[in-house]
Amino acid sequence: MPSVNSFSTEFRALARLGAPMVATQFFIMAMGFIDTAMAGRYDSTHLAGVALGGTVLWPVFMFTTGITMALTPIVAQLRGAGAPAEIGAQVRQGVWLALAASTVCVLAVTNAGMLFTLADVEAETAAVAQDYLNATAWGIPAVQIYVVLRYTAEGLGRTVPPMLIAGAALPVNAVMNYILIYGHFGAPELGGEGCGWATAVVWWLELALISLLLRRPYFSATGLLERLDLPDWRILRSMMKIGLPIGATIFLEMAVFSVIGLSIASIGVTALAANSIAGNVNWATYVIPSTLGAAASIRVGFYVGAGNYGASAFVARTAFVVSLCYAVAVSALLITFRYGIAGIYTRDGAVLELAASLMVFIALYQIVDDTQATIGGTLRGYKDTRAPMLYSLLGYWFLALPLGAALCFGWFGQTPMGVKGYWIGMTLGLAVVAGLMGLRLISTTRNPARIEAFSKI
Repeated sequence: MPSVNSFSTEFRALARLGAPMVATQFFIMAMGFIDTAMAGRYDSTHLAGVALGGTVLWPVFMFTTGITMALTPIVAQLRGAGAPAEIGAQVRQGVWLALAASTVCVLAVTNAGMLFTLADVEAETAAVAQDYLNATAWGIPAVQIYVVLRYTAEGLGRTVPPMLIAGAALPVNAVMNYILIYGHFGAPELGGEGCGWATAVVWWLELALISLLLRRPYFSATGLLERLDLPDWRILRSMMKIGLPIGATIFLEMAVFSVIGLSIASIGVTALAANSIAGNVNWATYVIPSTLGAAASIRVGFYVGAGNYGASAFVARTAFVVSLCYAVAVSALLITFRYGIAGIYTRDGAVLELAASLMVFIALYQIVDDTQATIGGTLRGYKDTRAPMLYSLLGYWFLALPLGAALCFGWFGQTPMGVKGYWIGMTLGLAVVAGLMGLRLISTTRNPARIEAFSKI
């Protein structure tokens, strides 16, 4: 990996790593869109069931896979230290951790019916959701191990193979949905359950495809396949010390949006639809700064492993500047074209007007959300993950959510602002998170003793 000597050099390096990761994320999002569209064309109840199942599956899935995300900075630092042979032992323990995580995930999704009962979900919708989750459960062990190998490849600086695998899985997902949802080519007509089986098939395919890469030189150099280790609690504890805060941070963010969505549902259909549009736009624009943070994590980890703390700090500054410029540009576009963007999703006049007005709030939210996402990813490169988790807990749950609810429903005696109040609360809460994370990044980059302490975890 070339030394950092200019902003343009580092920008190009981040782009080479990050662009395939952006494509990977968009392929994953496209699979979700296909699932929703094809289930929706089958039956509205099955669409609702698949969506309901997703509210259980994805937060649990992202939490458990977030734990093994610790492998990316671990692998990157070992690579920077010139110790690729030590990576194999870490990855083998990561597989054990993935198997344990898959057990937790399977138990959670196969027993989701209890949550549906407590929430008084309509029986037919709940049945479809449980059938969907029971089917996806068969693929969870495969995808958990796949994610371990994917994070390893990314830590090795190989971000193109996961992109190609996700791209190859996309048409397979569509074909399997077509066959299993609608019952074509002699297959049973399963509706929403078929969507779950298609997902499970795709997850096993992704594991098979990435397994074909294990003999490639960059994987072989790690010694991954040279032996089979029993669980090593010393390595597992270190991995969880880094990974649990990552998983918890992701879960905290996803969960707060779920709570807000449920709360907004009580306001009315128009507010719920407009908020859904705003959230969809926000997520689509968030992919780039999030993956920029992941790319920065790899670069920072490499330089920390090499003992070049000046270069790792330069990576951090470069990633922040790029993220801020991106956020400002996207914010300007959202404000300028807010009606056109909202019009892509709806023709309902009331929904269109409210969604377009929300774009202004999304534009402001972008600046703090995008920068904190990139900073958080950069801190992962240093293995500095506990403080960002605490900042997220404070910002999302103790500031953004209560403040947003108060503004939404008029708890301060003011005129209720509706869904706009939540986005104001989220913006202010995330501004605090971004500020705290920025200060943490500055502090960490200037503290060699802290960097060395984290690198020994």
